[in-house]
Amino acid sequence: MTSNPYVHGYSPREAVRLADQARTLTELLHRDERFPAGSRVLETGCGTGAQTVILARNNPAVDFVSVDISQDSLNQARLAVKQAGLENVRFEHADLFQLPFADATFDAVFVCFVLEHLSDPLRALTALQRVLRPGGSLTVIEGDHGSAYFHPDSILARKAIQCLVDLQQADGGDSLIGRRLYPLLHQAGLTEIEVSPRVVYADPSRPDMVEGFTRNTFIAMVEGVREKAVRAGMMDSTSWRQGIEDLRATAGPEGIFNYTFFKARALKAA
Repeated sequence: MTSNPYVHGYSPREAVRLADQARTLTELLHRDERFPAGSRVLETGCGTGAQTVILARNNPAVDFVSVDISQDSLNQARLAVKQAGLENVRFEHADLFQLPFADATFDAVFVCFVLEHLSDPLRALTALQRVLRPGGSLTVIEGDHGSAYFHPDSILARKAIQCLVDLQQADGGDSLIGRRLYPLLHQAGLTEIEVSPRVVYADPSRPDMVEGFTRNTFIAMVEGVREKAVRAGMMDSTSWRQGIEDLRATAGPEGIFNYTFFKARALKAA
């Protein structure tokens, strides 16, 4: 079994967006991501390595094995790690549902922006637990597009965002999965579950967040599904353009943008 189609695509533009997102959200998402020295950690769905570089840099005494189903993404990830001068990461081409590792191989598993693309995230959590040692930790980070609110508000901007939500759902994914992390981890039999909301707030007093998140991460992500949304008849091209312009206004001199990520950490039962 493999993951569903990646709704955002694998274009060079998407790789840039992922890198911008990772840089902008480093402190918010990774400030508390530290593993004991000597740990062996699996990062699954590493993509182009945007999160890999942060993890490996912040944990120089930890050995990471990063896997992805896309060979092209792995090639980009290897290059990113090499350019960062990091030597504590090994890459493997693998499907998370068919991981080529023995039971209880890893001390920790890290999963970021992966479950949202899967039709059966509960099965994925079960597959990941197989390679996690008893008492080992599983960290999951996901967004929730339903948590976005902004000023100036706009019906068409919201409709454009909903196009992304609906397209991802049509592909078998769930871009609202952040709110489901606790029940999913509980159903998977994990223990000591802790879920932490990580709120992004951007206004003109925070120009780095406006540029890095509102413009280069969120709006760029929505813009990326334009062709699919218009072709599917979800919005006509005129309404789509206006919706995107309205979203851009939230990054303007009077705009604000708010979004919540969810970070969960749990343990495999001993």
